[in-house]
Amino acid sequence: MRALPRALAILLSAGVSVGSIAALPSAPAAASPGTVVISQVYGGGGNSGAPLTNDYVELFNRSGASVSLSGWSLQYTSATGTGNFSANKTDLSGTLAPGQYHLVQLAAGTTPSGSLPASDDTGTINMSGTAGKIALVRSTSGLACNGSTTACTDDQLALVADLVGYGTANYFEGAPAPALTNATAAIRRNGGCADTDDNGADFETAAPAPRNSATAAAPCDDVQPSPSPSPTPSESPSPTPSPSPSESPSPSPSPSPSPSPSPTPAPTCDTPVTYQIAQVQGAGDDSPVAGEDVRVEGVVTGTFQGTGQLGGFYIQDPTPDKDPATSDGLFVYSSSPVKTGDRVLVSGKATEYNGLTEISPTTAVNVCGTGTIKPTEVKLPLKQGVTFERYENTLVTFTEGMTASEIYNLGRYGEITLAEGGRLWQPTDRKGVNTDKDARRSILLDDGSNAQNPATLPYHTEGSASVRIGDEVKHLTGVLTYGFSLYRVEPTQPVVFTPENPRPAKPAKVGGDVRVASLNTLNWFTTLGSRGANTATERDRQLAKLVANILGLDPDVAGLMEIERNNDVALNALVDALNAKAGAGTYKAITHPNPGTDAIQTALIYKPAKVTPIGGPQSSTDPIFNRPPLVQAFRKANGKGETFTVLVNHFKSKGCTDTDGPATGPDADQGDGQSCYNAKRVKQANALLGLIDSLKLQNLLVIGDLNAYGEEDPVHVLEDAGLTSLSKKYVSKDDRYSYVFDGLSGELDHALADKKLGKLVTGATIWHINSDEGRFMDYNTEFNPPYLYAPDPYRSSDHDPLLIGLDL
Repeated sequence: MRALPRALAILLSAGVSVGSIAALPSAPAAASPGTVVISQVYGGGGNSGAPLTNDYVELFNRSGASVSLSGWSLQYTSATGTGNFSANKTDLSGTLAPGQYHLVQLAAGTTPSGSLPASDDTGTINMSGTAGKIALVRSTSGLACNGSTTACTDDQLALVADLVGYGTANYFEGAPAPALTNATAAIRRNGGCADTDDNGADFETAAPAPRNSATAAAPCDDVQPSPSPSPTPSESPSPTPSPSPSESPSPSPSPSPSPSPSPTPAPTCDTPVTYQIAQVQGAGDDSPVAGEDVRVEGVVTGTFQGTGQLGGFYIQDPTPDKDPATSDGLFVYSSSPVKTGDRVLVSGKATEYNGLTEISPTTAVNVCGTGTIKPTEVKLPLKQGVTFERYENTLVTFTEGMTASEIYNLGRYGEITLAEGGRLWQPTDRKGVNTDKDARRSILLDDGSNAQNPATLPYHTEGSASVRIGDEVKHLTGVLTYGFSLYRVEPTQPVVFTPENPRPAKPAKVGGDVRVASLNTLNWFTTLGSRGANTATERDRQLAKLVANILGLDPDVAGLMEIERNNDVALNALVDALNAKAGAGTYKAITHPNPGTDAIQTALIYKPAKVTPIGGPQSSTDPIFNRPPLVQAFRKANGKGETFTVLVNHFKSKGCTDTDGPATGPDADQGDGQSCYNAKRVKQANALLGLIDSLKLQNLLVIGDLNAYGEEDPVHVLEDAGLTSLSKKYVSKDDRYSYVFDGLSGELDHALADKKLGKLVTGATIWHINSDEGRFMDYNTEFNPPYLYAPDPYRSSDHDPLLIGLDL
């Protein structure tokens, strides 16, 4: 049976607040597992009482292969400040052999004392002697984040090979390493081999003892790559500790040498088994024989021994014990060549590793014939009280069709969340969502690989280069296993997706003589290296997709969110690009009278040939908004028909930090599914209603990213005031979503009309060009396979745009 999963390794003291994140995971992302780690940190160099003049960081290669540091860097930021890692950076060089150390000399203090050994790299980073955050980064580009006030994105975290937070640091692995002094360094245990992804457990304080490349290498003989599928950023393998001196054999009391024992003969096919697989698995959370040498027999059901794969194979007992509480399969961590259908006898140590029962290390694999294992048919949803545990490491097949419900990690880890009976829904977006049943009808499809960011996607839909959420797979067959806190299937037969949710070439018709759109641009910034593009190439790619998005909608008025607040430079650049495609003067921007204090703002563009602004733009001065709404009245350019007023909004995100710190009191997560700052979003909804009353606005169209799903309190506040959700009225329930988070679809983006304007609405739609597409389809160049990019509207943002028709 599987061990209870250990806690996720990286913890932030404050939650994520980037853009319009829909919900906060139980633990934020962390540095991905690496082979090179930070093995010592010392920041007291040159201070009073310091034994050394310079600060330093020591690196260590835990792996069994050489690793080049070319193109890597060390990046540092203060323990709790707002500065980013990019502000303090030292580029690295050289190659580390297995078990080799690498010394990076850093800034010197004002009190000279002892010298470091010859350094392998030098830099000018000036670290705190007591508390700080140091990252080993697989890039020489600075990280524009600090893990707390500016959260690191998944793409940034994918570059982090190791992270050490010490002292009062608010970003770290597991728990922070101890606070340091001018006389102590943080030293990774076991010579640098200890790596449980917990700074507090992996480091101890001691007198500085820097080692460099000339120091005798100390390879970690007991370190193994993770056999668990697709390591996630928040968990990485931990080595088995070396035996303590007390476990070493005692010397013989005899004055003369004892005769050498006869060597144990190597196991053969005649060597009997000592346990059935089910006995090794056991009926509890841990194997009853964990740590013991065992010999078992089984038939190979799946091999994953190739480069970048799992480093072993699965076996299953052809004569199961018929006890549903015990699984009849095991993972064997071994490079001994086997093929599917081999009957093998395996000797080794029973181990619980990252929640998986396996044999590791393996001392013998004897191929003794062939056998056949028929896959067990699994029907979803599982019955209540039944879990996937009974199928752990066994061959299964899912006969029913399953829908792709999340592809966020398809490009990075080869993972797709599948659900029987259609996609999974946010429980606060609509009534009737059964979260217990959803858990029993979903499973993770993996790709049998530990490789990250492969050059090509492991799965794609027929006729497509990728998989869209909503596409379907039937007759999925593979080994059902467990790793990194999730049950998953490693396929043993080809996986074919059918296009049940093809890309919509254009939005559905909405009628009317005026079209109004609402879209979140996902941080359209002309300033590079901030929230949006990092390079000019990325900026051009992003702009091309946004232009294709807007021109595809063809709105007469468009409300925009997440435009950089930089005196309309970003806004005007977007308008210029639109007009370069659509014709000079096609669109014009409206300047926000109070764009707020955030790095992003709301905005409006319109077609002067179709509509004319009535009066000037208005907004709110209520401090509850740091992204105040933008209010503008319009009428048709010919002067005929009704006027209407658009209010563009972007409420506080669900991330658990704000400009004034972490969420507390009623703004903290109340456990009701609405995440953090629901109370603030309710206040913003009421403040918006107060603005409407104070300005005596009529013919209202309230649009924008409210960061609240369809049945959450802020939406109810607006509906209770007499506003009608146009998506609930005009869009079918199965199509009423604009955002996907953690495998759950729902509508964060809304359009609501008052009673009078509601009579003029001819239709509304959500154009599903973004939320169903993988992030690997966007404008970024990091990790996105080049063949997937196109200057089209698909994945121009992470939110789907809305379109409303008005007959004025």
